[in-house]
Amino acid sequence: MPVVVPVPAVSAAVFRDGKVLLAQRGKPPLTGIWSLPGGHIEPGEKALVAIARELAEETGIEAELLGVTDVADVILRHDDGTLMAHYVVTAFYGLWRKGEAHAMSDCQAVEWVDPHDLSDRQMTVGTPAIIARAATLAAGDTSVSQK
Repeated sequence: MPVVVPVPAVSAAVFRDGKVLLAQRGKPPLTGIWSLPGGHIEPGEKALVAIARELAEETGIEAELLGVTDVADVILRHDDGTLMAHYVVTAFYGLWRKGEAHAMSDCQAVEWVDPHDLSDRQMTVGTPAIIARAATLAAGDTSVSQK
């Protein structure tokens, strides 16, 4: 059985007019599941560069990233319990700055959603809590209130 090692990844809770951008995954292992846009950090790539690249590749937008919301482990297992994948995701938060969001690259769909109204979506584990924390941080960020 192949050894599974943790993979560094990034995501971002990007806010525009009080809504957060969600992406519906278009590729396995989480096809059809809603989450924050993001993906793998390439070897030698800094995390902030990776999330800017992933936002552009997946959604076509640019964002001003204000900070880190969380670092989350996404651990996926096969039906028999063996490890399928392990991602260590640095979750950023920020504000939309440019571009109209549309599904590209690894996404089936993207949508701006009220961060308090996520209950009707099948989402990756922990994503609603990350979005709630990001919304609180973004609302309290002095740089946000001055813009």
